[in-house]
Amino acid sequence: MTIKGQDWSSHQVAEPSTAGLSFVIIKATEGTSYTSPNMTKQTAHARKNGLLVGFYHFLRPGDMAKQAAYFVAKAASVEGDTFWADWEDPKVSCADKDAFLAEVKRLRPTHRVGLYCSRDFWVNHDHTSVCGDALWIAQYNGLAGAPNIEHAWVIDQWTSTPVDTDVANFVSKAAMETWQRALIPKPAAPAPAKPKPAPAKPAAKPVVSLAHFLAAQKADSKGKQGHTTYTAEALVVEKALRTEGLLAAQYVDGSAGTKTRVAYAAYQRRLGYKGKDADGYAGLSSLKALGKKHGFGVKA
Repeated sequence: MTIKGQDWSSHQVAEPSTAGLSFVIIKATEGTSYTSPNMTKQTAHARKNGLLVGFYHFLRPGDMAKQAAYFVAKAASVEGDTFWADWEDPKVSCADKDAFLAEVKRLRPTHRVGLYCSRDFWVNHDHTSVCGDALWIAQYNGLAGAPNIEHAWVIDQWTSTPVDTDVANFVSKAAMETWQRALIPKPAAPAPAKPKPAPAKPAAKPVVSLAHFLAAQKADSKGKQGHTTYTAEALVVEKALRTEGLLAAQYVDGSAGTKTRVAYAAYQRRLGYKGKDADGYAGLSSLKALGKKHGFGVKA
């Protein structure tokens, strides 16, 4: 196997050699009061040199929940790092070991949480086969990747000379990293962008026919109050006259009768027309001038 690693504690320097290594598992804590003084620097050194990182806690007799909380609080971990229970103290029971693993998993559900122990502990002290997400077995038989156990294992610590040395049961470092990070929730896919609404088309410019408006003026003046002929076109002109301040609101009704004619005559005078040219009947020039100012077109 080519996936080689080591485990470091305060027995190692702050920046051990990383030559030939793919991963390292660093001692973080022990019991509820000890934190390895070299952990922070060793972790930074490992990350700087591209190693996959894990942390282990040396189990001591006592409250397993408190030890688990202390471990995860002190470990310099990030997403993708592994957590390991180091089970070597014979005064720590198998039940204690199981409780510690469960509590670390509860506290760090997106991390792999595993068990480190010797073959002797696994065969003679364990009676539940509980090892969390993975078993890291120690058997110094000089045979890398061949621990003498039947249970599936992930890491084999096969020698302690000159330092505790391991191999991982993966075909590549990338495969091991994929395994370590498999529990991290995948980010939700971004919602598809909503298509932008098409820009609203500008409202069609109204058009007033001079012939229609003149016809309305003559017919509506002779008809009963409110008589209409070309209602829509008369309304366009009346609204413009209202905006000019020449026609009261109640007469903007689509009836181009007397009130509308009086208002239109006032508009003609405002344009400078006099006499018959300001009789209130629309002419092409005055109607176009009104339309240009108030946004409607005019045709003969």
